[in-house]
Amino acid sequence: MDTSFLGPVLPLREQAPLRNAWLRQRLDTLLPELMERAGLDMWLVVAREYNEDPVIMTLLPEPEMAARRRTILVFSRRPDGSVERLTVSRYALGGLYDAVWNPDDEEQDVCLRRVVHARNPRRIGVNVSRTFAFADGLSHQEHERLVAALGPELSVRMVSAEPLAIGWLERRTAEELARYPQLVAMGHRLIARAFSRAVIRPGETTTDDVIWWMRQTLHDHGLRPWFQPNCEIQAPGQRYDAAEKRVIIQPGDLLWCDVGFSYLGLCTDQQQHAYVLRDGEADAPAGLRAALAAGNRLQDLLLAEMRVGRTGNEVLRASRERAIAEGITPSIYTHPLGYHGHAAGPTIGLWDRQGGVAGNGDYPLYDSTVYSIELNAVSAVPEWDGQPVRIALEEDAALVGNRMSWLDGRQEALHLI
Repeated sequence: MDTSFLGPVLPLREQAPLRNAWLRQRLDTLLPELMERAGLDMWLVVAREYNEDPVIMTLLPEPEMAARRRTILVFSRRPDGSVERLTVSRYALGGLYDAVWNPDDEEQDVCLRRVVHARNPRRIGVNVSRTFAFADGLSHQEHERLVAALGPELSVRMVSAEPLAIGWLERRTAEELARYPQLVAMGHRLIARAFSRAVIRPGETTTDDVIWWMRQTLHDHGLRPWFQPNCEIQAPGQRYDAAEKRVIIQPGDLLWCDVGFSYLGLCTDQQQHAYVLRDGEADAPAGLRAALAAGNRLQDLLLAEMRVGRTGNEVLRASRERAIAEGITPSIYTHPLGYHGHAAGPTIGLWDRQGGVAGNGDYPLYDSTVYSIELNAVSAVPEWDGQPVRIALEEDAALVGNRMSWLDGRQEALHLI
């Protein structure tokens, strides 16, 4: 399959040094700031192979793919504010961490206690959290073992590292932000090709055909989907909330897709719409174009409310109030993007929780973060006898300098097939 239309993707061998350079820079410059902000003197990240903490996978250098056996990373703040990086593990980790354990001389837990005791931290962060799964990667057994290894004098100083873990995962560096538009542009090109005659033959092609074409194309191009793509039909007599939906694409259909992938350790997430022209049509019905415009207006209102320091719930409430005042029927379920698709950071609504999300929605927005602006607006379409049509949009944007901006634009006109 020819996938060159998506644009260049670095070979894996060339991706590794780039990602390691990003990681080294993050460890050198970002981690000290975040540890100070969280008020932690030490951060312990502990995981076993096949049961990896979500955070540890972002701390391991390429080409590591797992926490070998039992991997322990120790981050300790020095008096000058810099961070000492140690590994109490059997295997070396690419020069980013100083190895301090000789398995021939002492047990791993004995070494860990010696290292921690020598630095005498007041507050030791560990990855336990009631609110964020991303910050709750320390397993029950490892927590018990850690308490036993440190002993009562040191283990009593352990606190949740939630602010540090979430901060580490959500913050993007200038280099990562500079590369992100390339990823989003590839997603836009994928959708444009999927919603074209190159893939869709009305009367023959099914929504499953489109779904698997997108997934196979990503795979063949060296991009990893982080969820199964989706494609659905709305049409006169087929509502967006129909229990059973036609799957063969026909002229006059409004199509929707949802697709996201990972490249260079960063994720995308996008939803767009297309209209299948009937014989003699040169454009989609005006009612569908107006429905898309309402979705775009909801995007504008949401982005205007996304400011540093505001919580996800505050942003949700303010943007919904403005949308409803303008006659829009809104549903907002926006989430952070980054190392993960549904990533660390503030939740701005869920499709079934439009009144706010306790915990995750109370987390504030920080600068230099990326979001999937995911939402929908429902509009009545006159040409479809007033049938409600849901325009579900998802585009990727960054909060930089306390200003939201699209990483590669957004859909403002329906794809025409």
